[in-house]
Amino acid sequence: MKPPVNEPPGAAPPAATLRVAALQMVSTPRVEDNLHAASALIDEAVAQGAELLALPEYFAIMGMSERDKVQLREADGHGPLQDFLAASAKAHGIWLIGGSLPLWTEQAGKVLNTSLVYGPNGQRVARYDKIHLFGFRQGVECYDESATIEAGRRPVSFAMPFGRIGLSICYDLRFPELYRALGGADLLVIPAAFTETTGRAHWEILLRARAIENQCYVLAAAQGGRHENGRETHGNSMLIDPWGNILDRKQKGPGIVIGNLERACLAEVRARLPALSHRVM
Repeated sequence: MKPPVNEPPGAAPPAATLRVAALQMVSTPRVEDNLHAASALIDEAVAQGAELLALPEYFAIMGMSERDKVQLREADGHGPLQDFLAASAKAHGIWLIGGSLPLWTEQAGKVLNTSLVYGPNGQRVARYDKIHLFGFRQGVECYDESATIEAGRRPVSFAMPFGRIGLSICYDLRFPELYRALGGADLLVIPAAFTETTGRAHWEILLRARAIENQCYVLAAAQGGRHENGRETHGNSMLIDPWGNILDRKQKGPGIVIGNLERACLAEVRARLPALSHRVM
């Protein structure tokens, strides 16, 4: 299935470069504190020239229980979290990818874990609902996102002056078929809240693999530290080029990862090793 793409006819040639930033957070159960922290990181990244910014999964809340996000859920198109993202994008004239936030669904007691994208004019340009729901059990660690989250159904990408941007969230990273379905994105954006256990084992390997096999940039914005609910997230936000090189990273704690995307690099990698054109299935 091809993802929906917002791309106007007669669009101008792609921009040669794009400066991007991943914002790493250690979110709390308090929404106001989290939005203040996110705003400060946005200001910092914009001051360093970032044009497209990504927040981590659950940037607005890491609750004391998995049910806390259900209480925070918003109707699609209305709510303080969506207003914050729209206003931030417009105030700075940036492309802002809102990690994930909880949106209302008809299933009682559940939410959609949704990444929303806003353009420089503050208008929403894309919505992606997380498709793959995390489940993990090891000793005292136990996670089951399906208990509080309704799965999305469609891959989503959007067009902006640099090229096509593919959206995904956290556990999606383990499913390469999703990224193939995005059909040749120039940048994959992956907000996450990987656990320390799974992140230490697999996070970097999977991120670099997605960049290499799709011959594109990867921007991963993570939660990174010990949260008040006792959960430890892996962090290690990073920007990776189409050859699999890590251009910038932030291991732990709040901060930013920043760097430039170059269309010339995309073209060179894809011409030197035309693996995408060699696919037979």
